[in-house]
Amino acid sequence: MHAALRRHVASGVLPGLVALVHHRGREYVDAIGNQAFDSPVPMKRDTIFRLASMTKPITAVGAMILVEECRLRLDDPVDEWLPELQDRRVLRTIESPLDDTVPVNRRITLRDLLTFRSGYGEMGFLAPTCPLQQTMSEARLTLGEWPFTVTPDDFMQRLGSLPLAHQPGERWLYHTAAEILGVLIARASGTSLATFLHEHIFEPLGMQDTGFHVPEAKVERLPICYGRDVFTGEVVVLHEAHGGHFARPPVFESGGGGLVSTVDDLLAFGRMMLDKGAYGRERILSRPTVELMTMDHITPEQKAASPFFAGFWNEHGWGLGVGVCTARRDLAGVPGRFGWDGAFGTSWWVDPKEQMVGVFMTQRRPDVLGMPAFILDFWTSAYQLIDD
Repeated sequence: MHAALRRHVASGVLPGLVALVHHRGREYVDAIGNQAFDSPVPMKRDTIFRLASMTKPITAVGAMILVEECRLRLDDPVDEWLPELQDRRVLRTIESPLDDTVPVNRRITLRDLLTFRSGYGEMGFLAPTCPLQQTMSEARLTLGEWPFTVTPDDFMQRLGSLPLAHQPGERWLYHTAAEILGVLIARASGTSLATFLHEHIFEPLGMQDTGFHVPEAKVERLPICYGRDVFTGEVVVLHEAHGGHFARPPVFESGGGGLVSTVDDLLAFGRMMLDKGAYGRERILSRPTVELMTMDHITPEQKAASPFFAGFWNEHGWGLGVGVCTARRDLAGVPGRFGWDGAFGTSWWVDPKEQMVGVFMTQRRPDVLGMPAFILDFWTSAYQLIDD
C-alpha cells in the first residue's frame, strides 16, 4: 500500500495523504507527503481534512437518531418543519420552463430526503442546460456555488420558490436532499445542526476533531485544498487553511458536505456502523436502523432514469444517506459494503463481510468526473492486505 500511494505523491498529483485500514481488530495507518505542495509541514495521523460529501452519511445518522426518538417518522411529510416545501409544483418535463408545471402527487417525506428521491437535486448529472439548473445556479443553490454563504432560512426560501424536477419518490437526484436534511434536523431538534451532531454523535464517539470548522488552535493541522483550473489547466488553491472558509464557523452548516474530520474520528464512526450502531459502551443507533440504512432502496427503474457517474448503478445502490455496493466487479466491490466519497479526494467505506473500515484522506479535487486513481489504488491495496 505504501509503495502504491507514495507514487501519487512522488509524481506531484498529491501533496500528501493519510490512509487507514481497520480489519478484524488490526490497523494499518500511513501518512505520506506534506500538507501543501510548497510546505515542509508533513501530513500526520491527526491532520484535519475537509470531508465534502463524506458528510452525507453522518447527517443521515443524525436524522435516524431523531427517527428512533420518535421526533421524526420516515413516511411523514416534512413540511411541518419545512413549510417552504408545501404546495410544490413539478416540472412537466425536465427541460420545461419553470412555469410549465403539474401538481405534486404527494408531499415530500423524510424517506424521500434520505433516499435522494425528494424531487430536488443536482441537475448537472441529468440535464445540465435545463432552465431549472440554470435558475438554481443563479440562486446559488448548486454544487458549483458551494460552499453556500446564505442562512439556512434563506436557502430554504430560495429552494422553495422553485418547482420540483420530478415527483417525490420517483427518481434519484444527487446532493440537494442532504442539504435540506441538515436544515430539517436543526429545526426538528430545536438546536443547530452542529450542536445536534456534536451531542448525539461526535461526543459519544470521541470524534474530537470533527465539526463544521477548524478552531484557531487547530488550524495548523488543516492542509491547503487544491484543484485543477478548467480553463488554464493549472493546479490552483481552492481553499486556504488560514483565513479560508473552514477556518471560521459557517453561516450555513452544510449537511451535504460541510464537515471536517480526521482518519481516527472517521474510524470511530465507521466502527460504530460496523458494529450495528454500538461503539464501546455507547449506542448511537439500533441494529435494525443500521441494517435499514445500508440496504439498497433504489429500484432498477429509478436507476435507469437517474444518470450519475458512468457505470455507477451497475454495481451500486443507495440506502438512507449512504452508497451501497450491490455487485462485485473489482477487489473492493464486496456486496453489502457501504460508505461514500468526497469531492476533495476523501473516501470512507465499511465492509461488514470482511469486518473492515477504510479511510483515505487527501485535499485534491480529482481532475476527472469519476473515481480518481489514488482512491482506486488505496482500496485495491486495502483488500490485498486481507490474508485470512
